[in-house]
Amino acid sequence: MKHTYHIHGMTCNGCRSHVEETLSKVKGVSEASVDLEKAEATIEMESHIPIEKFQEALKKGGGKYSIHKSGEHHHTKVEKEKQPKGQGTGTFYCPMHCEGDKTYNKPGDCPVCGMDLVEEQNLSTTSIEQWTCPMHPEIIKDEAGACPKCGMDLVPMEADSSAEEKTYKKLLKKFKIAVIFTLPIFLIAMSEMLTNNPLYDIMDQKYWNWIQFPLSIPVVFYATWMFFERAYKSIKTWNLNMFTLIGIGAGVAWLFSVFGMFFPDIFPSQFKTESGAVHVYFEAATVILTLVLLGQLLEARAHSKTNSAVKELLKLAPNKAIKVVDGEDIEVTIDAIELNDILKVKPGDKIPVDGSIKEGDTTIDESMITGEPIPVNKTVNDKVSSGTINGNQTFLMKAEKVGSDTLLSQIIHMVNNASRSRAPIQNLADKVSGYFVPVVVIISFLTFAVWAIWGPEPVYAFVNAIAVLIIACPCALGLATPMSVMVGVGKGAQNGVLIKNAEALEKMDKVTTLIVDKTGTITEGKPTVETVGSFDTDFSENDILKYIVSLNTNSEHPLAEATVKYGKEQHVEILKSEAFSAVTGKGVEATINNKKVALGNPKMMDYTNAEITSQMEEEAKTYQKQGKTVSYLSIDKKVTGYVVIGDKIKGTSAKAIKELQDKGIEVIMLTGDNHDTAQAVATELNLTDFKASMLPEDKLKEVEKLQEKGKVVAMAGDGINDAPALAKSDVGVAMGTGTDVAIESAMITLVKGDLHGIVKARNLSDAVMKNIKQNLFFALIYNTLGVPIAAGVLFPFFGILLSPMIAALAMSFSSVSVIANALRLRTIKV
Repeated sequence: MKHTYHIHGMTCNGCRSHVEETLSKVKGVSEASVDLEKAEATIEMESHIPIEKFQEALKKGGGKYSIHKSGEHHHTKVEKEKQPKGQGTGTFYCPMHCEGDKTYNKPGDCPVCGMDLVEEQNLSTTSIEQWTCPMHPEIIKDEAGACPKCGMDLVPMEADSSAEEKTYKKLLKKFKIAVIFTLPIFLIAMSEMLTNNPLYDIMDQKYWNWIQFPLSIPVVFYATWMFFERAYKSIKTWNLNMFTLIGIGAGVAWLFSVFGMFFPDIFPSQFKTESGAVHVYFEAATVILTLVLLGQLLEARAHSKTNSAVKELLKLAPNKAIKVVDGEDIEVTIDAIELNDILKVKPGDKIPVDGSIKEGDTTIDESMITGEPIPVNKTVNDKVSSGTINGNQTFLMKAEKVGSDTLLSQIIHMVNNASRSRAPIQNLADKVSGYFVPVVVIISFLTFAVWAIWGPEPVYAFVNAIAVLIIACPCALGLATPMSVMVGVGKGAQNGVLIKNAEALEKMDKVTTLIVDKTGTITEGKPTVETVGSFDTDFSENDILKYIVSLNTNSEHPLAEATVKYGKEQHVEILKSEAFSAVTGKGVEATINNKKVALGNPKMMDYTNAEITSQMEEEAKTYQKQGKTVSYLSIDKKVTGYVVIGDKIKGTSAKAIKELQDKGIEVIMLTGDNHDTAQAVATELNLTDFKASMLPEDKLKEVEKLQEKGKVVAMAGDGINDAPALAKSDVGVAMGTGTDVAIESAMITLVKGDLHGIVKARNLSDAVMKNIKQNLFFALIYNTLGVPIAAGVLFPFFGILLSPMIAALAMSFSSVSVIANALRLRTIKV
């Protein structure tokens, strides 16, 4: 039987997978599949199962999900609680991504691993500045001015702390309280090691135990009570985690001590001191809990640094801009800018939105987006991006992309989404973590049994069993991958390499073959003047260029625009032209300095009765074989010169291809261009493998062929024709200068749009994967060695036992060290 039901309460992909898994486990269900968009579950069952059984399973599985017959319940999104003004979004997620993309509407801890949920970064690039009166805080205005009540100057309002900062402050307060009460307990307990304990001169040990008891209550029931709540929740839902172990270990030590004080007679003599008092472990319980709290505190501070890249990118966006309206300068907020508005950008100002320069020349620092430190010269019609910094000239620009459409906004969203994605290597850690806690609990029981039967005293059994529970740290395993991914993705963004998801980082490390498109990827993708030559000794090359530019100033043809741009760069004089006309398919002509001037192909020369000699033809052919366009210039019916226009190879292409080949990556060029052009480019770049006249489907088939041979293929392209191959390849790399379709199809986008970005992406991928493997190795080795040492395997040989307090210290710092290692990625050079 197959039934379709409506599921209410799903907000993300994590919810979908959780519901699917829960329904699949119901007895009698053959298969369950859940569609998030339609909010539907299709369930195959051997025989009819009442809907109540499914509802009961969802209730037990946790979460606010409900199941209904189709059509009975309309899908409504779960409303988020209203957030106060601040830096966060009111949406929270688990830093270990235990339930995939699942998010939560309020702060708390993850129902699977028990870790504090982290608030999503608010990705809005604009923040409204508000003003208030120091005397009357209820007065809030959107701009500076005077208080309407008392006349005082309004002052800027401070933004509320983010949830991240609030969590840190809350943990810090609890940690201080824990230390204040734990320190005296620790000193009382440690004084037992003194031969003539001065404390026993004041009163007996059993009375000191009674002092330790009330001192431990604020630590257990206030400062660290959340650990016990998490432990209880984990056992109830059977999502066993680090807090299960801490809760059992520290809880048993504290309860043992309380029973020892209230009911000393039930304990055998081996558990008692010389004075007859039961040996208590208040110091072990409180020190363990305080050290775990310290670990959580350090983690909270470190977490805020892992997504620092997003925070730094958000700082790039300015809040205000100068809008030119009817010749007047008006200061407006970024939100008020609309498409086609004319904006004035002053020296040193941040560019407010994406657009193009309409008036003026300048240099712009684009290092924050491209990673390139050298400022770029910009002139009229050149594109400029939001967040980049203007040099020392004022210019006017036209707004072409605003709000979430700007490059900066898209980079921020891509970085944020990639930071939260899961790398396939994380599945290994998840499998280990699934068995980890039950195995540790079993080892703890075995430790207790072995020491109770064969140990010198029963008290050793108790202490070592607790040490085993406390030292084990599944969180170090869980954090190993996500922390490195988050820092690595941010590092990529700062260097102009945008990673769509963590899988791309992992696959890029394994790439063996790189397919590159020619136009726009290896080359500039736009016509540029390469050579200007003269056939007549009466005219210098500069004279020829002067006539070509003067003639083409009137033309709108892309090749003409390339010559005019080149002429301006060479600062040639532009002469006045008259009687300009364009001859379709041939060229252009005009009168300049009373001379009849024509520019175009051989047909244009025939049209103007200007003869091209065989020597001229031979010279032109050397360029034409390289796939370049040659236009002839005739003055008064005599061919006097020529201009060579080609698609220039990017300056970084040759070096980048050489570096990739040195890394053992095979580079293949596929182009839709003709064979001669492809051959010329391949020869210049030392490419042994290339194919010309390739259609989009040909490129796709080539990717599939290579994959069938067992190659891991990356494809770099910039056009719509590259999109199918980009999507099919193992790692698609889009040039940021290309089309939106290509960028959408790719897993990695290079903002600057040159092949050196692929070298950066490969270096980054190598560094991140190495970092992840270091983290996983450390976490696995730490637990593999730590648990047996805590169980006492070294005692028969060296007489070494591990105190539960040392175990707690080691456990707390194992997670912190994993995060610290991930943060090292911020300093690498890619």
